[in-house]
Order: sequence, then C-alpha cells, then structure tokens
Amino acid sequence: MREWCRIDRVIPLGKRVSELALIAALFSFLAMAVQAGSRPNIVFIIADDMAWNDSGAYGNPYVHTPNIDRLAQEGMCFDQAFLTISSCSPSRASIITGRYPHQTDAEQLHWPLPAEQLTFVELLKASGYWTAAAGKWHLGGAVKDRFDEVREADVSGFQLPTGEAAKAGRIIQKAEGDAKSGCDQWLPTLWARPKDRPFFLWLAALDPHRDYDEGILTRPHRPETVRLPPYVPDTPGTRADFALYYDEITRLDRFIGEVMAELKKQGVAGNTFVLFISDNGRPFPRDKTTIYDSGIKAPFIVRWPSRVKPASRCGSLVSAVDIAPAFLELAGLPAPDLFEGASFLPLLRDPELNIRDHVFAERNWHDYEDRVRAVRDRRFKYIRNFYPDLPNTPPADVVRSPSFREMIRLRSEGRLPSEGMNLFIKPRPTEELYDSWADPHKTRNLAGDPAHTITLNRLRRELARWQQATDDTEPPFRTLDEFDRETGLALPVRVRPRPSKAQMMKQFEKYYRKKKRVLPVVKDRL
Repeated sequence: MREWCRIDRVIPLGKRVSELALIAALFSFLAMAVQAGSRPNIVFIIADDMAWNDSGAYGNPYVHTPNIDRLAQEGMCFDQAFLTISSCSPSRASIITGRYPHQTDAEQLHWPLPAEQLTFVELLKASGYWTAAAGKWHLGGAVKDRFDEVREADVSGFQLPTGEAAKAGRIIQKAEGDAKSGCDQWLPTLWARPKDRPFFLWLAALDPHRDYDEGILTRPHRPETVRLPPYVPDTPGTRADFALYYDEITRLDRFIGEVMAELKKQGVAGNTFVLFISDNGRPFPRDKTTIYDSGIKAPFIVRWPSRVKPASRCGSLVSAVDIAPAFLELAGLPAPDLFEGASFLPLLRDPELNIRDHVFAERNWHDYEDRVRAVRDRRFKYIRNFYPDLPNTPPADVVRSPSFREMIRLRSEGRLPSEGMNLFIKPRPTEELYDSWADPHKTRNLAGDPAHTITLNRLRRELARWQQATDDTEPPFRTLDEFDRETGLALPVRVRPRPSKAQMMKQFEKYYRKKKRVLPVVKDRL
C-alpha cells in the first residue's frame, strides 16, 4: 500500500494539481474501504510557549490546570516528547509537513510555508475529513487552502508593532477579552463542522505567549508560589513575571475544558483522538529558542477513549515529526515517504516499545541570528554551536521581559550566577554534552570531560549522519539581527510582514556583495 502513495520529493507547483488529484482519488478509495464511522475525529491543541512541565499533569502543582490534568487522567502522558525547534512558526511548519524545519524553507521565524510543501492536512482533507484551523496561524497565506476553514487570531497578539509604535517595546493586542487568548473561535469552529464527516481541528492558542496582562483571572497565581528553574534569578520581579505566565496557562486550560465538554455534548468524545502539545518552551531566559530540554521538550498528552489506558505514561522518545504519520494512520492512510517521522500510535498500545533511538533539533534565526543543531538519546544530549561567536541571546520579547532585565541588573552588579551567564558568554563552546539523568537543566557541559569521549564521538556521528540524510547544509549568508541584543528593541532592518526565504536570499546576496564581506562561520564538520 505504501508504494501506491510514494511521494519522495516536494511537489513542484506545475504538477501539484494533477498529482494531488490522483492522491485524492486514491484516498477516496481508501476511505470507502474503511467502515463508515470507524475513522476517529482528530483534535490537535497547541499551546503557545508553554513549558513541558508547567502543569499539574507534569509535576507542577503550583499552576492551576484542572482540564489539562483531567486530559492526562483520561489518557496518556508522554514524558520524552521533543519538538524539532524552539521557535513558533518553524515548529508549526515542521509539524504540519512532517519534516525538519530546514527542509520546509520556513526554518526562520515568520517565514511563510511555501505553497509547494506537502502537508498532512490536505491528505486528510482529500480522504474525506473536514479540516479547520482556529486561533494562531503563523504559517503564511500559501497553505491556508489545505484547510476547509481557517479562523485566524490577530497577529498583534504575538508580534511587536512596526514604525513609531515599536519604539515602546511592547506588544499591543488589538483584541479584547477572550479573543486575547487566541482561543475564542475554538467552539464556534466545532459548532460549524459538518455532522456527516469525520473532522480534523487544528486549535492553536496565543496563551501563554508574551506580553502579559494583569487581572485576567479572578484568582491569579501568587508570585511566592511559583517554581523557578535554577538559571533564572530568584527575585520579586522574576516571580511576578512567572505568576503572570502561569495565569495565561490557566486561561488556556479553561478553553481546553470547554472543547472537551463540547465534544461530549455533541456525542463524539468517544470517537475523537485528542493531542495536546506546545510549540516550544516557556518564554523566559534559557528556555524558548534554545535546544536545551527547556526549549524543545514538550507536553504531549493523548486522550482516545477505549484505545488508550487512562492515567498511563510513556517514557519512549517521540519527535514532533512523528505527529503527521500518526494522524494519517488514524485516518487509515499511508504516510508519504518524504515525511521524516514514524507514527507514535504503537506506543499507545505498548508504552514500552521503542520507535526511535534519537531525536534531533535545530535552532535558526529567531529575532537574532544563530545556527545550532542537537541530537538526544534517552540520556545524553549533544549540541553543536555553528556560530559560537554569537551569545546565547533569548528572543526579543524575552530580552524585554522583567526576568531578563533582572539578569541584566545582576550581571552589571557582578552577582549573576554562572548558570545565568550562559546567555551572555561569547564565544560559546563549539560543542556541548549533557547527561540528562544527572543534570536535567543542562548546566554542566561534559564535552571536555575525557570520561565521556566515547559518548561525545557517538553523538557527533549521529548528528553528522542526520545532517547528511536531511540535506542540512550551511546557509550561504548570515541573517541580520532585527533587535538589539541588550534592550530587545527593534532595529531599522526590521520589516513586517517578513519576506519569504526566497525573497530574503536575494536581499542577502545584494547586501553582502555591497559590503564585500561574509561574516565568519564555523564549518559543519569538526
């Protein structure tokens, strides 16, 4: 069956219509072969910038998440699920295409996903699913037609304004009330679905993305109860910042509860597969955009009544590229060969199985230039910094945050702990190696430890093999920073909407030809 649907390349625009017509005909045949009503509905819920362990289900009792916790009680929590990048739009592009960010031509923040990229959504749609997206979109206009309906949240909820308004360094949301969460259209989308077809819903929140407002909950979290990681300073300002972040998680949790209640009300909860994840780590220093576990490890909860054992857990490695093949398998469809992952559905039947030995991740431009790659097995993580001359700067909204401003203050006073100095040191180590069992926060680099030479060399080889297999090559140009690394304020080169990759490559070529120089790079091989 898999050979009938072989798609081993990106489909050129000129051939896309005819080839997809053939695919649609095949999938219509496959759908007819499946008994009516047996294919489950699929609801995919995506948090925006939520850490893997900031819910009760993952061991943080200080965040009020009753509905996420109930989802876990009724389903399976994956404890070793990883994203391919800790950056909003590239993470979504990777998930929807089943490929690594550098394979999508949308690997940098705000780059739109090109029309020639194949998505799992259009395959579901061609097979008879009604497909809809509601909330944060962030994939560009070229692939909206893969869905039957798209209800997009306003981009002012996660992007700094342009022009004079940008000088204040504050995201100014135009939406009001529940619309600020990006979740206000979730229920209306569910109400609008056809009742005679299986459905797929891509429900993407804006919570808990920065900036934060006070007073969104009647019972807000108290700063003194938040749980801080060891690499951020324990100050009143940082604690207040975390408390507001917790508030947005709780607001998101309410909408998840409303979706689950509506599925039950419509009588389809028993035949609906629900997956809840986040697109990247929390928007705090040394989390979001990094490829430490705090950046790429994700909450990953599946609820599928009668198929998934309640309150179960899985410790096997799972990657975000495994999502697309799993959704297609649910629909009785084969995964195209260009998809990089493997369906994680076998783990629902047997959590002890192993579908992969390694997960891979990358870091590319996100407000600031960078290029980092990583490979992780169950215990060790190897990181390769290709631009070690650049500091490990967090995204611009985090640079402007109270938490990072506290770190700047303590650094100037000579009182910032070494864990926090990781964000400012340059040059960075070219290589990093961490023992995730002994050092879950990744603060002790073992790359120079002779006792770990064998592990270092093994993971070096794995990363090189993956780079070659996925055609991960060094870009011809460095991308310019669009924000100041100390203040987080916009620089004159920032333009919105951000041009596509193809457009920017032309701009870079002209820029560097004019400058008659190319910034230093570190070669892909040691």
